[in-house]
Amino acid sequence: MARRRVLTERQRLQLFDLRTDPSSLVRYYTLGDDDLAHIRTRRREENRIGFALQLCALRFPGRSLAPGEVIPNELLDFIGAQLGTSSDALANYAVRRQTRQQHMDAIKRIYNYEVFDLKKAEQLKPWLEQRAELARTNEALVREFVIECRAKSIILPAIGTIERFCADALTAADNNIDARIAERIDKELAAKLESMIEEQVSERLTRFAWLRQKEPGSNSADATRLLDRYDYLEGLKIDRSILEGVPVHRVIRLKRQGERYFAKDIRLLASTRRLATLAVCAIEWKSELADALADTHQRVVGASWRQAKKLAEGNVTSTRPTIESALASFAALGTEMLMANEDNRSIKDVVERVLGWEKLGSLVATATHLTDPLASDPYAFASKGVFKFRRYAPRMARTLKFESAPETRKLLNAVLAMGLGEFDPDEHPFLAKRSRWLQISRNKPETRQIIFEVALWFSLRDAMKAGDIWLAGSRRYADIKEVLVATEHISTATALKIPLNPNSWVEQSSDQLIDVFHQFDEAIRTGALPKSTIRTGGLNVAKLKAPVPEAIEQTVALVQKVVPRTRITDILQDVDDEIGFTDEFVHLRTGAPCVDKIGLLTVLLSEGLNLGLSKMADAIEGYDRFQLMRLSRWHVDPEALDRALERIVLAQSRLPIAQTWGSGRSASADGQFFASARHGEAGSNLNAKYGRRPGVKAYTHVSDHYSPFATQTIPTTVSEAPYILDGLLLNETGRRVKEQYADTGGFTDHVFGAMALLGYRFVPRIRDLPSKKIYLPAAVKVPASLKPLVGGRLKEGRIRSNWPDLLRLAATMSNGTIKPSQLLKKLASFPRQNELALALREVGRLERSKFMIEWVLDEGLQFRAQAGLNKGESHHALKNALRIGRQGEIRDRTQDARHFRIAGLNLLAAIVIYWNTARMSEGVEKYAAQGIDIPADHLSHLSPLGWAHIQLTGEYKWDRLTQK
Repeated sequence: MARRRVLTERQRLQLFDLRTDPSSLVRYYTLGDDDLAHIRTRRREENRIGFALQLCALRFPGRSLAPGEVIPNELLDFIGAQLGTSSDALANYAVRRQTRQQHMDAIKRIYNYEVFDLKKAEQLKPWLEQRAELARTNEALVREFVIECRAKSIILPAIGTIERFCADALTAADNNIDARIAERIDKELAAKLESMIEEQVSERLTRFAWLRQKEPGSNSADATRLLDRYDYLEGLKIDRSILEGVPVHRVIRLKRQGERYFAKDIRLLASTRRLATLAVCAIEWKSELADALADTHQRVVGASWRQAKKLAEGNVTSTRPTIESALASFAALGTEMLMANEDNRSIKDVVERVLGWEKLGSLVATATHLTDPLASDPYAFASKGVFKFRRYAPRMARTLKFESAPETRKLLNAVLAMGLGEFDPDEHPFLAKRSRWLQISRNKPETRQIIFEVALWFSLRDAMKAGDIWLAGSRRYADIKEVLVATEHISTATALKIPLNPNSWVEQSSDQLIDVFHQFDEAIRTGALPKSTIRTGGLNVAKLKAPVPEAIEQTVALVQKVVPRTRITDILQDVDDEIGFTDEFVHLRTGAPCVDKIGLLTVLLSEGLNLGLSKMADAIEGYDRFQLMRLSRWHVDPEALDRALERIVLAQSRLPIAQTWGSGRSASADGQFFASARHGEAGSNLNAKYGRRPGVKAYTHVSDHYSPFATQTIPTTVSEAPYILDGLLLNETGRRVKEQYADTGGFTDHVFGAMALLGYRFVPRIRDLPSKKIYLPAAVKVPASLKPLVGGRLKEGRIRSNWPDLLRLAATMSNGTIKPSQLLKKLASFPRQNELALALREVGRLERSKFMIEWVLDEGLQFRAQAGLNKGESHHALKNALRIGRQGEIRDRTQDARHFRIAGLNLLAAIVIYWNTARMSEGVEKYAAQGIDIPADHLSHLSPLGWAHIQLTGEYKWDRLTQK
């Protein structure tokens, strides 16, 4: 059998150890009346408890007891209590080996247990290989095998045998998938794929490595670069149908493996594995290149518009002296004319004396030019960017597979005609009658063709953002209708929090809104509105100050004493020893756990501190850059980072002191700006809010236990609102959240609607609350004093008629088919009156109106939101302290690399928070043992975000290696 390592020692213990926690004792080791009847047939006390122990071990974890195995006292006491027997009696059990065997034979006979032998192995082999294809991790497959054996009353063999059996199944699954893909590839296509690793683009770059460079760009040269790669892959004529029947996560894994191989390494693979890897990379990269091209086109359009605005503003600025001179001349002329009129002098003589008719004519022409409305209109200057588009856009129109909705068919026809060089504005009208582009073209007939050409590419950008035009086979720019879960699959696709029938939801939500509105009206009439006023037709809420317990400073100082000074390397090792988060960083190809834990921790530390592998190799003994790079390439990927983060967050939430900070049912989300160097893609991400420095933003979700359970990298130039749901649906911690806080940047009606459909209560901090209006059902009578607060009536019929599509939208977001942020951005961009977007807006208006009134009435809600947002914002200081390398700048060039860096920082922050929480919990328990009780309301004001006690700089040393 294959000698493929499957589990870590910690994972073995979790799967095969006897359980001792109270809930497991009751669940697995409670004996029934029939069990007790069989046990009592044993003559001696020690035989009865020994027989019962063997029976319990077979039921869970499903194995026989090993000779001389130490039985936990908790289990002995639990079984002894049921038998009325002292646990000490076990010491005399099975003095005769035959007794132990006789008991095992009796249990197998009575309870129909079977031994795992060659026959059973052959019977389970097909099932296990099938499950191996679907299993996402090695541990998951072993767990499924163990559960299946328990269900079939098969006694588990030795752990080594199970690992070898599962390793064989995993190897067979890999080979089956490779063969399945390879057999669908004909000889001609196989030769083309093989040429990818043989053909040289330059002296040091193979075609395969060249194709791997697929990051979006920001100019026409970048677009041409991406088109060259897309054209090459298009020329392979490889169809996605060759991946039919292959699990999605297997496809992703093969692609990631291909991206980590060098061409020389791929040549060494078996032919089927090589062909499968190359085929998957070709198919997936083609989709990614199409998306990168669309992103690049959006950036070119954005840059052109910014340039046009700058030219328009510059034109106004440059003409200021001329304007001042013209005004002065007209003022002088006007003054003389008024005086001449009073003296009955000739106006003609005044003009000839002051200016002269020729100069007056020139001055009038200048004034006419200065008062031209196009002089300060960016649309009039946008045509100057036409040459950027001509370098790549027609080729893009010919190359990519565009499709459109009926409403934008004319626009798509114009794009295709431009690609063929057959575009005529009169034959291919695509602009609305009131379009600004159309008005500009009438005023500038000499550049009419160019204006329409630029307008076409701007319109294409807008239509793709809205989803009116999409790309076949795309990831981010696919048809929104195709990515939504089918209506017939809604009930099974995911556990929705809303009913399938719209009437019950609409009626219940409307009744709740009406109730809180009546409470609001009553509070105003009775003067019971807490610290809020209504001025100028808007709601005004006074800022609340949270109460702080007396002597809290002494409690903070007391707890800080028990948190020792330590090195960051010791913190990583302590946390890994306690919870084993490094188990999640398995080998990308084999799924085997990482053997070199110290090397892996070094890689994670280098990413978290923003040092990079080269600098870390200089600061640590025993590793060079290439050793660390190998570990990073094959063991550290985004999914592993997410799994490790989830393990740390869950472990931290179970620590005693964390329970005083919250229930784990609320969270906050906030963005943090990270400056970047002025090169690479980050150079285009400028936001005036953060000054003139380019950068990226990390949008992080923080639980009420202070744990950062999700982070994502977003451009600094976009709104944070669409990204809130992405983090909540990433893992179980986010899905358990019930109340989500966000700052003003997270507020839109669509977000309110999506949150409600997915069962979350959305609590944003709305700074411009007085300007927001509430919406009420049509049947509600509004007092005259409150009419200025009401923006309109809810269209409940629109919600009911679009309920099936709203259900599809919620199911699609929940099951991870497509990120919620992508769906929300598309819906928010729809220029036409899309019914789904409008229905979601109505849901959001209903929920937002209810929230605004509750916010005014409920001071407790305001305090909770303020506390939650403060927890999120306080993370910024810790992360700023941790990212000590490269002057705190994120200097990576690619999107993936930047996300990897920020995810590494988030993981390191979570590790520090866990360690601080654990040490604080131990300190509180220590004080309690000494009779020093710390009040619970004081504990709730403590924070695990300190770092002053942590040595972050210097030489990094690992004092011990503990394999778990």
